Amino acid sequence: MYALLHLQRAGAIAFTAMTIGPAPVSAAADRCEQLLSRIGNSLIDATCTESADLTTANPATTPADNAIAALPAGAFTPRNDRETIAPDPPHHTPIAGPVPGVQINARIAKDPQGQARVLMRLPDNWNGRLVVAGASGARSEFNGDFVWSDYVVQKGYAYVSQNKGTLNSTASNREDSTACRLGPSSTTFVHFYDNDSGILFTRWAEFMAEAARLGRAGVPMHYGREAQHTYAVGTSNGGYQVRRVVESYPELFDGGIDWEGTFVQGDVPNLLSTLPPAILNYPDYSAAFDPNSTAAKNILGAGYPPDLITTQGGTTISLWGLHYRDYWEVTMCHWQKRLDPDYDTYGAGLGNYVYVKRLSQVNVAENLADFRTTGRIRRPLITVAGTMDALLPIEDNARAYARRVAAAAQDDADKAAPAYRLYEVQNGSHIETFKLQFPQLELIQPHAQQAFDLLVSAVENHTELPPSQCIPRGGSIDKRPPQPGHCRSLLVP
Repeated sequence: MYALLHLQRAGAIAFTAMTIGPAPVSAAADRCEQLLSRIGNSLIDATCTESADLTTANPATTPADNAIAALPAGAFTPRNDRETIAPDPPHHTPIAGPVPGVQINARIAKDPQGQARVLMRLPDNWNGRLVVAGASGARSEFNGDFVWSDYVVQKGYAYVSQNKGTLNSTASNREDSTACRLGPSSTTFVHFYDNDSGILFTRWAEFMAEAARLGRAGVPMHYGREAQHTYAVGTSNGGYQVRRVVESYPELFDGGIDWEGTFVQGDVPNLLSTLPPAILNYPDYSAAFDPNSTAAKNILGAGYPPDLITTQGGTTISLWGLHYRDYWEVTMCHWQKRLDPDYDTYGAGLGNYVYVKRLSQVNVAENLADFRTTGRIRRPLITVAGTMDALLPIEDNARAYARRVAAAAQDDADKAAPAYRLYEVQNGSHIETFKLQFPQLELIQPHAQQAFDLLVSAVENHTELPPSQCIPRGGSIDKRPPQPGHCRSLLVP
């Protein structure tokens, strides 16, 4: 979900032409010029490329990290961002061949802060549909290149992505009151741009919706006809974005795939209530890695899945330990700095943060409630999540949201509720690459992509979605699942 992670208005819109087959350069240039001319002032600093291949097999598809010279290092890291969701090769989405088309990179003109960015990929073999992608963590619009863009553009979907209205992060120091260190033992501090004044978490859903508007307007300008259907996809914070837009912007979307989205509410559980027990207890647990210790029981009691242990080169590696080192504290800091900025982050300690005690002192619950997920979905939605998610534990996130959806449907029993499904991936982890250290973990990517195809069929062909289920190791989403509902165990051999 988290790892690390404006151009000034240039006036003129730029384009780059690359020939496709025998097409002359002037024809390629004309197509980009015409499209950008039609888009007009909706985008700023827009670059249009006539690309021979919109997939990541083409190195030019994803810009290099820190490619925008006007931005500090770390503010824009496209290639690093795309690695944070997808597992390492050979598990990236298979690419059968080139997908020629047009790519646009730009800033969104409606953003007064000047940080919101959008990416459009318009394949020549367009199937008449549009996919709009969210971004995980504090990531750029290129975050989904391996897992979502490569998958859908090969099928002919137009693809639009955005960065939640915020740049990534930049180097800072402890004297910066909004800075977060990268981990408990790190001396490196970073500043997350969405902790800037005016860059509120409430913007996340707004810019997912704006990307959809831009895509839905751009498609007929390019193809001469409107998109028949629009689908939302996203992972982690991007999954949260999907939930919010199918709740709040049904006029823009026909359905969504939420891959392990963040559950947001002012009540417990939420990130600010579940992360501190893990941060606090891990050092004591790691002294002996005793699963029966009080510290281990405290972490499990906070909703986390069991730990996994392996040894490499004589060093003990713990699944909890990887999260403690790289994810738990920096995530907690990021959210605390935005939602409860008066707390003494490193003086009092993030492990000692007690959410329920803070409620009587500050308006942190109201700040969370401002961008909460209500569960009142107005378009079909599928959640895909892993039972071994040690950053957003399944009980307090995916299952909590499923309960919220069920409660909302019961409250609105007089109305027809859109379909909702929760597909749990047995032994799935939040961080796909951890499977390299722990082979017993399962990849979620293939199930998220299968869920996307099932959603499209349900929307367009009126097929019945398979019931909510536990996807067994080595299995797939099944119309008649051997284990309907929740997985009975968070970890199986």
